[in-house]
Amino acid sequence: KKGSSFSFRLSLAQGKPLQTSTRSIRGMRVLVVEDHPRSAQVLVDLLTAWGGKTSLATNGVEALNTLRTEFEQGGNFDLVIIDWNMPGMDGLQFTSELRKLPEYKFVPILVLTTEAGQDKKMAGKSAGATGWLVKPFNPQQLLNTVNRVL
Repeated sequence: KKGSSFSFRLSLAQGKPLQTSTRSIRGMRVLVVEDHPRSAQVLVDLLTAWGGKTSLATNGVEALNTLRTEFEQGGNFDLVIIDWNMPGMDGLQFTSELRKLPEYKFVPILVLTTEAGQDKKMAGKSAGATGWLVKPFNPQQLLNTVNRVL
């Protein structure tokens, strides 16, 4: 058999360590609501690595059902991280619905979005969102924002 073979060496710089403690997340129950599979996996992986106990829902309706079921079984979530733009029930609708449930009235809701407009932020805040993080973001930004809302 004839053919070519190639090899190369790639040197990558080591990533910077996080500058903020992950202590606030350790042991926390976090519901991630994200319809994009890759984004959802990145969030779950980061939060789990930081010691969070994560669950995943792919849309607002599924998330509300997960939250209700968890409460009915005697549990509760400490933080909800939701994508703003999802099919069906978007982040604004979800946040409004979640705030109607007495058991989740004060649970922090962190919105992740590509929307940076002040009008969207104000709508989210009025609906009950606790924090806002514009995509794309790096792990340090996510950790800083999570620490702020907890």
